[in-house]
Amino acid sequence: MSLEDKVIEASNGVKIPQLGLGVFKLTKKEQFETAIREAIRIGYRHFDTAKIYGNEKILGIEIQKSQIPREEFFITSKVWNTDHGYEAAKRAFEQTCKKLNVEYLDMYLIHFASPYYLETWQAMEELYMEGKIKVIGVANFEIQHLEDLMKHSKIPPMINQIETHPEFPQNDLHDYLIKHQILHEAWGPLGQGNKALLENPELKKIAHHHHKTVAQVILRWHLQRGIIIIPKSSNPKRIKENSQLFDFELTSEDMEKINQLNTGKRYSISPTGFIINPFLNKLMKIFIK
Repeated sequence: MSLEDKVIEASNGVKIPQLGLGVFKLTKKEQFETAIREAIRIGYRHFDTAKIYGNEKILGIEIQKSQIPREEFFITSKVWNTDHGYEAAKRAFEQTCKKLNVEYLDMYLIHFASPYYLETWQAMEELYMEGKIKVIGVANFEIQHLEDLMKHSKIPPMINQIETHPEFPQNDLHDYLIKHQILHEAWGPLGQGNKALLENPELKKIAHHHHKTVAQVILRWHLQRGIIIIPKSSNPKRIKENSQLFDFELTSEDMEKINQLNTGKRYSISPTGFIINPFLNKLMKIFIK
């Protein structure tokens, strides 16, 4: 099965590759170019970036260099907290498209539920209706944010990108998303590479049984939960390894053993009660996604 064959449909019928590549922290030009070229060669077509990552332009350049038709790619970006509001969000969207050198985005997300996200959503709804965005959604939204957004919107969010890994499976939010036909997308699906998680004895046993790595087992666990994943890596070997998930299947017993690893531990700042200020904005590049 090729990577582009494994898709999940949004509520509007748009097909989203279930496996993508996250590019957070990939800012060194040569490293970035190598990672993206290798990912495209392997078969990745889903790439997740954001304004705050500072690499939209170089991603766009590498996609163009591939000479693969634009429509074969699924490109996601996000509107940052300082661009919230109707007019600001419209400007931010146009700037992102210009940097990526594209006429539309496959998916555009509100990065955090910071102030004025309702006005931001109104702008995104209009861009969606104009055909400039194929899928609109949010990231790091909790249930209360989603409830508020759906109460005041014409189009409900189609996806929520949130921190998710075996130690923090987001079970309640996951069930809520399913109930409301909102797709669940995981960032940090490997617990941000936490050594203790990747060396967990139970995971190592499961990995040994399937002749796979622990990372592959964790990513497969996400896939079988119906979650879209965007593991990030600049290592060509890891990028390839992370794509080799479709030739094995975890048993129900395997899934339950991984489910039991839930400790409720986040590896990022909680989005609940998130307050925007200049100091936090500076810290976001370090601590958030």
